[in-house]
Amino acid sequence: MFARYVVTGGTAAVVDLGVFYALVKSGVPVVLAAALSFPAAVGVNYCASALYVFSKALTLRGFAAFFAAALYGLSINVLITYLANSYFSFPPIAAKTAGIGGAFLMNFTINYYLVFSARPSRKQQRPKDSLEIDGALRKTG
Repeated sequence: MFARYVVTGGTAAVVDLGVFYALVKSGVPVVLAAALSFPAAVGVNYCASALYVFSKALTLRGFAAFFAAALYGLSINVLITYLANSYFSFPPIAAKTAGIGGAFLMNFTINYYLVFSARPSRKQQRPKDSLEIDGALRKTG
């Protein structure tokens, strides 16, 4: 599963870098370009992660959860991009690559445990008047 996530993350990173590069070349400031390239990468990453990595259907709710989790990754990504470019004199593409790498593992962890977790939905949860004993549900009331 992690290897598949590397592939989807790599694909999203190429989209992110490509959009970022085009924006920077057109005169958009580095930090703004880093933030604007993000939604394109998230869209690609959600579709690929849901279908290829986690074998889940594409849903609006799933995308919303994925996007919300990705916003945290964006903050890490943009912060590292800014610091690498402004304080460590990395060229813009190298700074953005460092930002993507810094957010990658955190994004996988959130997606694995929260966004695409195997927790049962509300419909699949056991009734309140039941008790699980040795893997079997027993009616309590």
